[in-house]
Amino acid sequence: MERYIISDLKKWALKERRKPLLLRGARQVGKTWIVEKLARDNFDSLIKLDFEEKPDLISLFDGDLDPERICSELEIRLGHSIIESKSLIFFDEIQVCPRAIMSLRYFYEKKPGLHVIAAGSLLEFVFSEISFPVGRIQTMEVFPMDYSEFLLSLGNKKAADLCRQPIGEVSETVHNFLIRQLRTYWLVGGMPECVKVYSETKSIKSAIEVQDEIIETYRLDFLKYKPKTDISCLNTVFSGIASKAGQQVKYTTFTKDFAIPTVKKAFESLLMARITAKVKAVSRPGIPMEIHASDKKFKSVFLDIGLMNRIMGIDYNETLIHENLLSIYRGQLAEQFVGQEFLTSNKGQLYYWARDAKNSNAEIDFLLQKAGDFIPIEVKDGPSGKLRSLHSYKTSYQPIYSVVFHAGKMGKITAENIFFLPLYYARSFAMWGVNQT
Repeated sequence: MERYIISDLKKWALKERRKPLLLRGARQVGKTWIVEKLARDNFDSLIKLDFEEKPDLISLFDGDLDPERICSELEIRLGHSIIESKSLIFFDEIQVCPRAIMSLRYFYEKKPGLHVIAAGSLLEFVFSEISFPVGRIQTMEVFPMDYSEFLLSLGNKKAADLCRQPIGEVSETVHNFLIRQLRTYWLVGGMPECVKVYSETKSIKSAIEVQDEIIETYRLDFLKYKPKTDISCLNTVFSGIASKAGQQVKYTTFTKDFAIPTVKKAFESLLMARITAKVKAVSRPGIPMEIHASDKKFKSVFLDIGLMNRIMGIDYNETLIHENLLSIYRGQLAEQFVGQEFLTSNKGQLYYWARDAKNSNAEIDFLLQKAGDFIPIEVKDGPSGKLRSLHSYKTSYQPIYSVVFHAGKMGKITAENIFFLPLYYARSFAMWGVNQT
C-alpha cells in the first residue's frame, strides 16, 4: 500500500532545521507502518522502541533525559549503532512512557542532527500530566486512508490521481466506475488493515471481520480512560456518535441512563482519542472562523466510515445494490464521507452554518474558506428548488459560489453560480476549490 503522508515525512526528513516529529492519530490508522516504510526507503537503520511491546525500555527514561546517555544505552541494549543522518529513532506507543515525550525537547536542543519520530494514541490523556515540549517538536496528524488512497491500494492509480487533481469533467464510464468504487469504500472504510485485507481478497466480508477486531480493540482501550470517564457511558456514547453523523450533537439523545456531565465527559474522551471530531456551528461567517463558532452547538464526524457502518449494523448488500447513494441511511453516509474527506485534507477544525434565529432550522452542511470567501457546501440529491437553506445563506452572505455534492455528474446552475459536484471530488474540492470559469 501507499500513503500520501509519506511524502510529508520525506520533506521533514530533508529539512536542515528539523525538530523531532510526533505522529498523532487514533489507534490502527497506520502510524507504525508509515514510519517503518519511511525508514526502509530512506535510512540505513531503524532504531525502534515499542513501549507497549517492550515495557522494560521505559527504564531508559527514569534518570536524566540527556539524549547522549539515552542513545548510548540504546546502542548497548539493542545492539545497533545510532548514526546521524543514517539512523531513524522511532518511539512507538510513546503514550506509555510520558518521560519519553518530555525527552523530545532535549533531542531537539542537544542532538538536532538525529532523525527522531514518535507516535502514539490517547496522547491527550498524557499531555495534561506532563510538561509538553511546546515549540520543540513538530506534530503531524495521521488519518484513515481516504478514498484516493483506497483506489491506489487497489491498483487504480489514475483514478486515485483524478480524485486529488483540480476538478474537471469525466466521461460517463469513469463516473460510473468511481461511484461503484465509492460504494465499496463506504463499506470497507479506510482503516489500513481493512483496506489491505480487501485489496488482497476482494472480500467485503473479510474486511468487516477486521472491522470487528478494531472495534473490539477500541472498546478494550476504554479501560485506559478510567478513572476520568465512566466506561459504561463511554460504550453507549461510542455507539451513539456513529449513528448521529450529520445531526447536531445533544448529550441527552445518547442515553437517559447517565447525567449530562457524565455523557459530556465520555464524548470529550472520544474526541481526545481521535475517534470522532467536532464540526462547530457558525451563525455568521468571519475571519477567523473559530471566533464565530459555537462551543455548544456542533455536529460530529466519525473516525472512519467503514467502522461507522459496522457499528450501526448497516446491511452491506443493501448499500451495494442501492441505486441512490444519497438515500442510504437518510443521506448520513454521504455527509460522513464528505466530512471525513474534508477532515483528512484540511487537518483542522471543520465548521457548518446554522442560522441563529428563533424557530429557524436553516442549516448548511459545511462551510469552507476558499478563494477568500466562505463557501457553503451541501450534501444532497435534488434540484435547486429543494436547497432552501443554501438559498437562505446565499441571500444573506452572497458567496462567490456555492457547492452541492451529489451522486450525479458535474454540473452548474450558471445563473446562481451553484456547482454540483460528484461525491468522489470531495477531497479535490478541499484541496483546490473549483474553477469558476
